[in-house]
Amino acid sequence: MERNTFSYKLKQFMMFAGPASILFFGTVLVPFVYGFYLTFTSWDGISKVKPFVGLENYTAAMQDSAYWAAIGRTAIYSLFAVILVNALAFFLAYFVTSGIKGQNFFRAGFFIPNLIGGIVLGYVWKFVFNRAFVAVAQAITGGTVPSLLSTTGGAMFCLILVSVWQYAGYMMLIYVAGFMAVSNDLKEAALIDGCTPSQAMQNVTIPLMRSSFVQCLFLSITRCFVVYDVNLSLTNGEPFNSSVMAAMHVYNQAFTYKNYGLGQAEAVILFVICAVIGVTQVYIGKKGEVDA
Repeated sequence: MERNTFSYKLKQFMMFAGPASILFFGTVLVPFVYGFYLTFTSWDGISKVKPFVGLENYTAAMQDSAYWAAIGRTAIYSLFAVILVNALAFFLAYFVTSGIKGQNFFRAGFFIPNLIGGIVLGYVWKFVFNRAFVAVAQAITGGTVPSLLSTTGGAMFCLILVSVWQYAGYMMLIYVAGFMAVSNDLKEAALIDGCTPSQAMQNVTIPLMRSSFVQCLFLSITRCFVVYDVNLSLTNGEPFNSSVMAAMHVYNQAFTYKNYGLGQAEAVILFVICAVIGVTQVYIGKKGEVDA
C-alpha cells in the first residue's frame, strides 16, 4: 500500500514538477557545479586541455586590483540604485492604490520599462544621453555641452538613472500587493484613535508591509550586483574603464582575456558576496515582521 502511494506521488511529481526540475538541473545546477570545477583549472575557454592549478585562481582573484575596483563600483552603484528604486517604487505603489481615476492604466504604464530588454534599453538611453539631452542643453546654453556618458561621474549617474527607471515598475507591483494586503479596518481604526494619515502610514501600514520591503530589497540588491546588459550597451565600461561593473569584469576576464578559470573564480566570489548580502538582508527583515 505504501509502495503504491509512493509510486502515485512520484508520478504526480514527474508529471507536474518533473519538466521544471529537469530543466533546472540541466541549465542551472550542472553548469554551476562544472563552473566551480573550472575554477581549479587554467583553462582558456578554447583548448581541450584543462590543467589543474588548485587554488591559484582564487589567489589571483584576491590580488586582482581591477576586480576589486569593479566590486567597489558595483557596491556604490547598488547602494544608490537600491535606495532610489525602492523609494520610487513605494511612492508609485501608494499613488496607484490611492483610488485615483485610471490607476490600472498607470500601473501598466509604470511597469512597461521592466519589459524592455536591458540591451535595447541601454542603446535607447545611450541615444537619449548622447543626442537628445546634448541637443537640448546646447540649445539652452548656446555652447558645446559634453554628454554625461563622457565623464566618469556622469556615466555612473546614467547607469543608476536607467536602472531606477527599469526596475521601479516591477518593485511597484510588489508594494501594490503589500498595500492591498493591509486591512482598511486597521487604517480606519488608527484614524478614529486620533492618528493623522501620515502617522497611520508610519505606525500601521508600513510595519504590516515589511514582507514587501524584504522581497523588494532582496530582488533589487541581487539584480544590481549582477547587472551586465545595461552596463554593456549603455557605457561598455567607458570612459577609461571607470564604469566597469563586477559582472562585466568577470565576463571580460573569461571571454575577452581568455582566462576562463580566473573568470570563473571571480564569478564564484561574486556569487558568495551576493548570497551573503542577500541572506543577511532577508534574515534581518524577516526577523522583524509583524502579523495583522
